[in-house]
Amino acid sequence: MKAKADMNCLGKTFCAFVLLTVSVAMVQIDNIGVSKIAGSSINLTCGDISRRDLVSVVWKIRPRNGNHCTLAYRTDQNKTDRTNCNERMDWKSSPETDSALQIQQVTLTDEGCYSCETVNSDGTFNQTYTLTVLVPPEVTLTCDSNGAAVCKAAAGKPAAQVSWDPNRNPKTELEYHPDGTVTVLSIYSPKETNITCFVSHLAWNTSQSKECQSDVFLQYFAISAGLLGILFILALIFLCKLHRGRICYKSKIPETAPTHNLQDSNEQQELEPYASYVQKENTIYNTVYEVTVSEDLPPGLQSET
Repeated sequence: MKAKADMNCLGKTFCAFVLLTVSVAMVQIDNIGVSKIAGSSINLTCGDISRRDLVSVVWKIRPRNGNHCTLAYRTDQNKTDRTNCNERMDWKSSPETDSALQIQQVTLTDEGCYSCETVNSDGTFNQTYTLTVLVPPEVTLTCDSNGAAVCKAAAGKPAAQVSWDPNRNPKTELEYHPDGTVTVLSIYSPKETNITCFVSHLAWNTSQSKECQSDVFLQYFAISAGLLGILFILALIFLCKLHRGRICYKSKIPETAPTHNLQDSNEQQELEPYASYVQKENTIYNTVYEVTVSEDLPPGLQSET
């Protein structure tokens, strides 16, 4: 019985040692979800693992769509291996010193699971990432002929969030694309003259806004501008008549001389011959008069004249 008990104890100890060895050999560090904007680069590490007595590092890449690929490195042979990985995926520097993975210019096809398996003297460690690629939408705002505003956030991933100021109940339509992006259409029928569309997305730190003026306001503005133009023309005509055309025709039509000046000049020209004739007659008359007077005076006075 004692021997059997010793055997059971030994068996339990061996089992515990095996379980401990297995638990040490298969350490799952963590599963981390990461997101990156399309077109940017990302670096994925294998975790805080000691490189002392490093045996191997293997990156296992399983995209949601497409072929799986692996990047491997063995220290005993100082050898790297690459299987089905595109040129945008590679070691960040050198696997001898840094086991991080670098993905350049990420695209939607890079979404998936990335697992780093590291083996050293302490066991095997597994660090896993789930990569999500964000695509910022392209935002446009238009006002149609019916006076409704249409805010469009095109080809975003995930779908953008659209809101309005003033806040109403707009009509929202979603269009799903094969690559996983979504176009959001928000249609707003305004009663206000000015409305603003706000679009928020995970790829942006702040939301974007665009302002639109309704067609009703534009119609009122056009009518008001037309009325003001007519009033201005009428006012100009009135001023022209009030100042006898001096504003409109000042440089074109000079002022006319009074009519009585012309008549006076004509009369003066007619009277000039008569005045010279009268003057001559007066001269002759004075001469005759002096002769006559001198003849009638006594001899003593004639010399004086």
